[in-house]
Amino acid sequence: MSRLCDGKRPEAGEGQRRSSADSDPVEDDESDVRVMESDVKIDMFREEDMEDDDDESPPERLIVVGICCMMKKSRSKPMTQILERLCKFDYIEVVIFPEDVILEEPVDKWPLCDCLISFHSKGFPLDKAVEYAKLRNPLLINDLNMQYFIQDRREVYRILQEEGIDLPRYGVLNRDPDNPEECNLVEGEDHVEVNGEVFPKPFVEKPVCAEDHNVYIYYPTSAGGGSQRLFRKIGSRSSVYSPETSVRKTGSYIYEEFMPTDGTDVKVYTVGPDYAHAEARKSPALDGKVERDSEGKEIRYPVMLTAMEKLVARKVCLAFKQTVCGFDLLRANGHSFVCDVNGFSFVKNSMKYYDDCAKVLGNMVMRELAPQFHIPWSIPMEAEDIPIVPTTSGTMMELRCVIAIIRHGDRTPKQKMKMEVRHPLFFELFEKFGGYKSGKLKLKKPKQLQEVLDIARLLLLELGQHNDCEIEEKKSKLEQLKTVLEMYGHFSGINRKVQLTYLRNGQPKASSEEEDCKREGPSLLLVLKWGGELTPAGRVQAEELGRAFRCMYPGGQGDYAGFPGCGLLRLHSTYRHDLKIYASDEGRVQMTAAAFAKGLLALEGELTPILVQMVKSANMNGLLDSDSDSLTDCQQKVKARLHEIMQKDMEFSQDDYQKLAPTGSPSLVNSMKIIQNPVKTCDKVYTLIQNLTSQIRKRLEDPKSSDLQLYHSETLELMLQRWSKLERDFRMKSGRYDISKIPDIYDCIKYDSQHNASLGLEETLELFRLSRALADIIIPQEYGISKAEKLDIAQAYCVPLMKKIQLDLQRTHEDEAVNKLHPLYSRGVMSPGRHVRTRLYFTSESHVHSLLSIFRYGGLLDEDKDQQWNQAMDYLSAVTELNYMTQIVIMLYEDNNKDPSSEERFHVELHFSPGVKGCEDEENVPLGFGFRPASSENQDKKPNQGSMEDLSQDQPDQALPFSDPINIQRRSPMIRNRKTGSMEVLSETSPTQSTKGCTSHRLFPMGSRQSPEIKPASGLGFEGCSMVPSIYPLETLHNSLSLKQVDQFLNTVCESSSEAHAKTMKALSGLFDSQSQTSLYSPQQPLSSSGSEASLRPPSQPLWHGSVPSSAVSSAGPSSPMTESSALSFSFSE
Repeated sequence: MSRLCDGKRPEAGEGQRRSSADSDPVEDDESDVRVMESDVKIDMFREEDMEDDDDESPPERLIVVGICCMMKKSRSKPMTQILERLCKFDYIEVVIFPEDVILEEPVDKWPLCDCLISFHSKGFPLDKAVEYAKLRNPLLINDLNMQYFIQDRREVYRILQEEGIDLPRYGVLNRDPDNPEECNLVEGEDHVEVNGEVFPKPFVEKPVCAEDHNVYIYYPTSAGGGSQRLFRKIGSRSSVYSPETSVRKTGSYIYEEFMPTDGTDVKVYTVGPDYAHAEARKSPALDGKVERDSEGKEIRYPVMLTAMEKLVARKVCLAFKQTVCGFDLLRANGHSFVCDVNGFSFVKNSMKYYDDCAKVLGNMVMRELAPQFHIPWSIPMEAEDIPIVPTTSGTMMELRCVIAIIRHGDRTPKQKMKMEVRHPLFFELFEKFGGYKSGKLKLKKPKQLQEVLDIARLLLLELGQHNDCEIEEKKSKLEQLKTVLEMYGHFSGINRKVQLTYLRNGQPKASSEEEDCKREGPSLLLVLKWGGELTPAGRVQAEELGRAFRCMYPGGQGDYAGFPGCGLLRLHSTYRHDLKIYASDEGRVQMTAAAFAKGLLALEGELTPILVQMVKSANMNGLLDSDSDSLTDCQQKVKARLHEIMQKDMEFSQDDYQKLAPTGSPSLVNSMKIIQNPVKTCDKVYTLIQNLTSQIRKRLEDPKSSDLQLYHSETLELMLQRWSKLERDFRMKSGRYDISKIPDIYDCIKYDSQHNASLGLEETLELFRLSRALADIIIPQEYGISKAEKLDIAQAYCVPLMKKIQLDLQRTHEDEAVNKLHPLYSRGVMSPGRHVRTRLYFTSESHVHSLLSIFRYGGLLDEDKDQQWNQAMDYLSAVTELNYMTQIVIMLYEDNNKDPSSEERFHVELHFSPGVKGCEDEENVPLGFGFRPASSENQDKKPNQGSMEDLSQDQPDQALPFSDPINIQRRSPMIRNRKTGSMEVLSETSPTQSTKGCTSHRLFPMGSRQSPEIKPASGLGFEGCSMVPSIYPLETLHNSLSLKQVDQFLNTVCESSSEAHAKTMKALSGLFDSQSQTSLYSPQQPLSSSGSEASLRPPSQPLWHGSVPSSAVSSAGPSSPMTESSALSFSFSE
């Protein structure tokens, strides 16, 4: 605190001299502030000063500004900084009321002042301040009576509502402390009803007293339930997750709907109705960890307010009559909602704000009071803030949009059981939940599953009492239904579902065994699905991928420098990262998305709060969900053909190769060579399964191992159930094999050989090898055998998603109005006004297969004419499996030097990774060309030098921070020759100043062989026995597409699909065959600036240039190496 004057007021001239001398250091450097504090005119009032004031005062009367608040506030750093600046006004003097005077003296003994800055905080006697204001009638900066209202959230909301300011939908629950039972609250499992108004979870519960910071957020059971408890920051925590799901039973609360804000809150600070400073901070509800900088202060970022938000700030300031006023904004769904008004509050640690605040307050005081003191005063006209206009140099491209489609992570085996039911209780249930509207019903909610379980228990009870034929449901199936529904002791909406489908004439009997008991009349087909949950390994994969994904974004300055991927974190917090994550409605997909977001945004703690705030469910319009029940005709036909070919007890003939692999894909041909005779292979697989189940039975009989805990708390008993069911279902009564069970067999053996290898069961590797070969044929071919079928089936799945991607790419360069960073704060951020859009779509295997088929066979480019695309197609056809965490990534760059209408202005890249590594993949991995292959790395590894040369001679990147000199250097050999094998290395290769972070942010060298994969830092498995496999790095499929090309391609694909479904299947096949030979339209010249740049530089010149992290930019030709993470996974959503 400054040394306070003894009440003598300095000469006016002195003030002027000081003001000129002192003004400079303040602007430049906080450290200089301390030096000048000593001689600023801040008076600490003492009573004895009152008498001897008169004779010493200067000729003109000074305006006295009194500060009346608790000492903790009046001596705070922001207050000190602002008062020092206020004292530089020649005619203003500041007097701080001592705390003991405020608390103990009567108000007539308080100092006199012309203008009063007084505000309530804990322990402050607001009544006395109101009394003082009545007595002395000073100019009030913040109205005192309104401060009573600010202490009650009900009043705050009432005033906001009267002003027409948007706020979340809310209800007030007033409880009488004497009889808390009498209140209008009905609590349901996933909602509360307040005064008859329903608030489904997630909702927020706030105490009515604004001083009480214990705000709770309750999550729905479908996201895992529980609640997040917010509180005043304690150390580095601002909230904690709790499993408690029911609301508080004492006290009065406001209940309001939860706003999905993408994890950031905006704090707005007004100084009068025309000035507002806003900053963003991480929402305390996300993981409760407070982000702090190197000095231990909470990290916040300046934010630009929209015109509407400025209007809101003005309204709040005037409605509450608080000149200096802080309030909280939630930005959700394109609107801004006010959720809290805090009254008097200053920004911390912003020199610019201190300057502005003092200027605004000083001018306000002078404008109001100068005339009555006859002080000459005219309001200085100040130039508006001039935004800094950055310039670019070299061919610099800026990353504008990242779109990724990602498959979910490792999961437990999916299991399902079908049974036909006819009992009236099932029909009643079907009707109760509205099944007759569409003839189909999905039951996932705990209450619904409970009803199914009750029916099953009831029927089993009746069966036990008398063997009556009325209950036709098979006993064993009912028992299985009961066992599965009782499995975890509680229901959470994530791990089980029951589907009911109405069958008008009963189920057509497929297998001969059931023909005897055929009954007439309608029935319901009940399908029970369970399993398929994300495993701990799957969570780790997703989180690691998210972390690596960060490194694709530009920059990383300030507190985050030297921390890989920090550019994205800074981008995100400043609202210049427009991120939306979409997931289909399956639990494993949603949890993968949440774990990914956790890694991407460096969050901590539970996934539930992250899931609720960051992940949007995209089950609307089939964007990411497919109703697998409604397979297209084409898919049914394909399945029938597959089954027919795979049922032949003879070696594959040339003809079969033609039928099964018309595209000649090497991965298919290899699998067919392993299999040779499909029926004999199925025989072997069946024998191996029998062998496996008998081994498990033996283990069960052995008391030592019978109660062994397997991975993810499975028991040997459950493992046996899993395999026995496959054994029963795979070989039908007729002796033929049910080919549709092969993916399930592969799924189970893949899971057990990865997670339960410690059991040491024999011959599992052979079973893995054979079932994998079968699955490698069946899984991809279920999505179509010929190109025409592949396209048709893919379109049935993917058109909504393709349209969405098209929209994401187009929107990027149109909506420049969204939350921009304040230009004055953006030093060191490339083009401050711009933002990067990220859309992540998490989904299941079907969408990933389909999307890839569309890119491969839809006619994006002509393989014969485009060398790079040709290689990409070879690479894709050698990929055997689209495993967990498969990614398809589309990146859009903008070249600001090109004419906005030019086709070369926007440049699109397409990348792909087949996801997690399998058990024994190493030796037969297809070789891609690495990520963004125009780099010197490719000279070490020469897969096909002829074809690579034309790629690697693009112009070097010359992107750099606007002020730095161009800094061209060879990639340091030390870093390059180090085969970084795991995530741990990231922290060691921290960026050096000279390269501005380029080298360090490259996670993956170029060649796919020596790319370090993402491995969790610890070599230990999870839960004791399981290893977490690493993920293949991204491979570039093409890196010089123009936006126009991609846009036309998406148009064509989406249009042809709508025609396709109108025509008959046969006509369609004809149409597509002709299309696949002549590309849908002749592709434009790839964007290599007509090849001129390629010749500008001799090949010997170093191919890598230090500068801005190259992830930010991409040269106009095929682009430079980019910091890669094998984790391009995000969701597309708007």
